[in-house]
Amino acid sequence: MFDLLFQQYSDYQTLDISLEIIAVVFGILSVWFSKKNNILVYPTGMISTSIFTYLLFKWSLLGDMMINAYYFMMSIYGWYIWTRKVNNIVTPISKVSSPEKITSLIIFFFSLSFVYGIYNYFDKWGSYTSYIDNFTTAIFFVAMWLMANRKIENWIFWIIGNIISIPLYFYKGLTFTSIQYIIFTVIAISGYYTWKKILDNSNQTA
Repeated sequence: MFDLLFQQYSDYQTLDISLEIIAVVFGILSVWFSKKNNILVYPTGMISTSIFTYLLFKWSLLGDMMINAYYFMMSIYGWYIWTRKVNNIVTPISKVSSPEKITSLIIFFFSLSFVYGIYNYFDKWGSYTSYIDNFTTAIFFVAMWLMANRKIENWIFWIIGNIISIPLYFYKGLTFTSIQYIIFTVIAISGYYTWKKILDNSNQTA
């Protein structure tokens, strides 16, 4: 069983394995802080995504690399939104509005088209995993935008994308990252109900 899960790491450099583990730890911390509605989601997430961007570029996993590069940039935006105050009130958790649903669709289809173009340019359509990469990238792009804007629906997109990513990363030989997505899924389910409780309480007191 151990060989099945970790034999692919025999060809990896010790530094890269260590970096992946560090990125996984900070990634889990980031999702945990997100569940808690804590601003530390962003600095911890930026550490994780910056490491993953480097590793995935090195391993030529372009779709995954772009996801993490996008996460890093959206973390800067999200950090600002989460600390912004209007009438001395920090941006609250809320549900998506009709215009935001349209924006989410635009982000989803733009991501599909953008990643498709990148994969064509670099001739990366080598297997069916490339098509799954394209789909999950679009899901995660929407999830990150919704999370940055404190929309409760972000958790639904994270859950779907995480479930798809568990076997995908294992197939790619990134066992630690696959395990990370199992943990992400559990936290995301819990995060949805935590945010829903906060949102319900805020609606009752409004």
